[in-house]
Amino acid sequence: MSIDHVNEEHVVRTETSGTPRWLVAGLLVPTLLAGWALWSSSNANHKAQSAEQNASTQVQALNANVDKLQQRLVESEQARVQAQSDLVAINDRVKKTQGALGHERKETKQIKEQYGKQIADVADNVKIVKGELATKASSDELKSVSGDVTGVRTDLESTKQGLQMARSEFGTLIAKNHEEIEQLRRLGERDYYEFTLTGKGDRQKVGNVTLELRSTNLKKGLYTVRMGVDDMNLEKKNRSVNEPIFFYTNGSRSKLEMVVNKIGKNTVTGYLSTQKAGTQVAGK
Repeated sequence: MSIDHVNEEHVVRTETSGTPRWLVAGLLVPTLLAGWALWSSSNANHKAQSAEQNASTQVQALNANVDKLQQRLVESEQARVQAQSDLVAINDRVKKTQGALGHERKETKQIKEQYGKQIADVADNVKIVKGELATKASSDELKSVSGDVTGVRTDLESTKQGLQMARSEFGTLIAKNHEEIEQLRRLGERDYYEFTLTGKGDRQKVGNVTLELRSTNLKKGLYTVRMGVDDMNLEKKNRSVNEPIFFYTNGSRSKLEMVVNKIGKNTVTGYLSTQKAGTQVAGK
């Protein structure tokens, strides 16, 4: 056997036993394409899930903002309704106050005219009495009569001044101090019981009512008291100076009135007034 024949046979066997390159390339390319497609699909799914999660978070945030806006809208509407209700109440109180002031001015004018006429009549009577006594009485007797007339004038002036005090919505006169309380006593229409409460929790029996001081506010001129009326405890909060408080007791057909006309540090001073039997009830 020749050397050339051996080499040819070796070459033929080598080429027959090896894998063709085109076949390897044909298998490798689809594999790479499949791997790329799988990676692309996974990456797309991941992006889609991330986008969906972001969208869900944004929707939740928007829903929360909508809920907050709706709550604020409800609160604003409630505040508007309350403000409107307060305005209506204030207008009603202003109208009542204006009506009471008009009635008070008219009544005061009538009282002034009435007592002015009475004073003028007294003055005329004094002149007549002086003329008669000039010839019938001694100088000492004339001075005594003049003194009595002067006392009558003084009482009339005092009564006139008392009737110029502020009036409550039920027509009762409001005394701002002890002197004015004495003037009201002289009118003889109501009984007056003065009181002074000192210190928080101080209790005092005033007439048929028990009063207890709860608090005072000097800056705003307000006070709070607890009233023991019959078997009930009534707490009157943040009341003003010279603001009358009206209430009833068992067996009483007329209103009782309580007024605080002076506020100090943990102390209040005022009076309780009741209608005298047989007198006309104010406000009826």
